[in-house]
Amino acid sequence: MGFIEIKNLAVHYPIQTGFFNRVTDYVRAVDGVSFEIENGKTYGLVGESGSGKTTIGKSIVGLEKITSGSIFYNGKDVTNKARQNSAKYADYNRNVQMIFQDSMSSLNPKKRIIDVIREPIHNFLNLTPQEEKKRILELLNIVGLTEDALYKYPHEFSGGQRQRIGVARAVACNPKLIIADEPTSALDLSVQAQVLNFMKNIQQEYEISYLFISHDLGVVKHMSDDIAIMHKGRFVEKGKKQEIYTNPQHIYTKRLLSAIPEIDPKGREQHKRNRKRIEQEYKNSEEHYYDEKKRVYDLEPLTETHLVALGPNGKGGD
Repeated sequence: MGFIEIKNLAVHYPIQTGFFNRVTDYVRAVDGVSFEIENGKTYGLVGESGSGKTTIGKSIVGLEKITSGSIFYNGKDVTNKARQNSAKYADYNRNVQMIFQDSMSSLNPKKRIIDVIREPIHNFLNLTPQEEKKRILELLNIVGLTEDALYKYPHEFSGGQRQRIGVARAVACNPKLIIADEPTSALDLSVQAQVLNFMKNIQQEYEISYLFISHDLGVVKHMSDDIAIMHKGRFVEKGKKQEIYTNPQHIYTKRLLSAIPEIDPKGREQHKRNRKRIEQEYKNSEEHYYDEKKRVYDLEPLTETHLVALGPNGKGGD
């Protein structure tokens, strides 16, 4: 059992039409998903843009209002309670932090780095000003920045450095869970590797759990222990990393995996042919993995840990 449990989570946005703006339908950004995040482990959420994965992350930290379903933290129901100004939920708010995709917009451009990182420390930890500064310097050292960064502003740093600052801010209060929303998608490959590696180092040192959100299955493979594949607000497949990568069952999962570049030049032509075949298979079977309400089918277990949204033909859209 994970220390964070998501049960049948749904986030729907009303569609209003007509002169009186009556609600006629809903956009089902997230439409009934369940999973658990274990201590010190990384849960990867993968899907294309608009699949609902970022909405899940924002729901957990309280930036999106949940329509239905539940979120439990150490067995306590915190559904739609995150970010409330209440001492009752202070422990949850301190222990669940987020790293955003856009490092520039997530850092206040008018604040110096010392103040950006100090904010969560000041809000959640009972430290003296001297202790706060010491903690900030420790954090900068952890993410590979020097004391010179303290009194600079976000625009004075590169994208990779700003993302490191975002990581430092997220770990400032020793959280139990960090939600990382596409944390390296805007970075060059070499910088991506640096950021991902020190995120893994921080995880091992402080036993932090990650909810790692990405459209890139290659990056998620490097980071994750468990993985869920999202499509149109639903999970089409979830399981242990090795199950998803070595035995994918849903055609949508296969399609995403086929988009991972082939490193070996000798295998590129075969990889290209396989990808073309899977794309055609996906187009031919697309209509078969929705139910009568145009929703992705419910997950069914293949093994204790590997679940797939099997259509009426029992092949996940094949």
